[in-house]
Amino acid sequence: MRNRPMLLILLVLGWWTVNGLVWTGQVLNMRDATGQWLDAMQVLRLELSSALLWVPITLALFWCVDRYPIERGRALRAVALQGAAVVMAIFVRALAVMVLNGWVGWYAHLPSFQSVLATSVLNNLLMAWMIVGVAHALVYAERAQHRERQAIELESRLAQARLEALSAQLNPHFLFNALNSIAEMVHRDAEAADRMLVDLGALLRHSLGASDHQEVALRDELVALDHYLGIEKMRLGERLRVHWGIDSGSLDARVPHLVLQPLVENAIHHAVAVRTTPGEVSVRAERAQDRLILEVRDDGGPQRTSRGSGIGLRNTRARLSCLYGADHLLEIVALVTGGTLVRLDLPYRPAGATP
Repeated sequence: MRNRPMLLILLVLGWWTVNGLVWTGQVLNMRDATGQWLDAMQVLRLELSSALLWVPITLALFWCVDRYPIERGRALRAVALQGAAVVMAIFVRALAVMVLNGWVGWYAHLPSFQSVLATSVLNNLLMAWMIVGVAHALVYAERAQHRERQAIELESRLAQARLEALSAQLNPHFLFNALNSIAEMVHRDAEAADRMLVDLGALLRHSLGASDHQEVALRDELVALDHYLGIEKMRLGERLRVHWGIDSGSLDARVPHLVLQPLVENAIHHAVAVRTTPGEVSVRAERAQDRLILEVRDDGGPQRTSRGSGIGLRNTRARLSCLYGADHLLEIVALVTGGTLVRLDLPYRPAGATP
């Protein structure tokens, strides 16, 4: 309530105005039922005046409840203060009747203040406590919303911290593997090792350039993956064959930074590096309406289909869970023809859209 005072004032004013109109209609209906003659404008003035007197009193009671709500540890104090506020509200209404009666005309002959006060107690005690109850409902609802917002914000911060930790874990992992590949090559083919360093430099620029973003455009991710594959091709030579199947409609999709590299690295490590004959790794991307399908396939033997516990895949699963919750799928499928297929099913979100 304290965050939107003007809205509260308008709502209270509107509520009591509607009540005044409703009471006017009820009195006029009773007039028709009993056959009594009453001036409609006079009835409207009486009922609207009586209703609108509740506006400042309602706001004051709301303020009192907002400041001193009934809650554990302070219940007796709050009840006492609100009881005093209710008594004050009854007194103020009686005093207002005494002051405004000459203009409004509640009484043809104004009685004593004691009589007006007694009538005010009978007419307004229950209403005042009902307002206190409504004010408590609003306070508790506002607090519940505030706690919910805090919980969501905390969850978001925790997820972001976890993503940053996972990214910090992933970058040294792939960098170590790339440097290890270059170290294997430098004594056998210095020129090839030099080209591998060029690819590694480009890969590092991509990694560092996107370090502040958890997601990048798929086209940028594929450029980085091509540099990584350049390193592996130098190391494995003709044993590594790469097939691309990229739907142009998927290039602008947002994907997790370095999501494909550990999947391709896993396929190369298990399906190609352990063989003396050529092996193929294929990378496919396709947009299917509001979904993005990414696939990494190799033609290795079926004995490797139980893989999936390495740091790259564990990291990928954890990052996908943080970014998309339950709205994603990562599955590892053993192919009948031999080899393994890793499929990612992600929500399609264009790179320029707000997360």
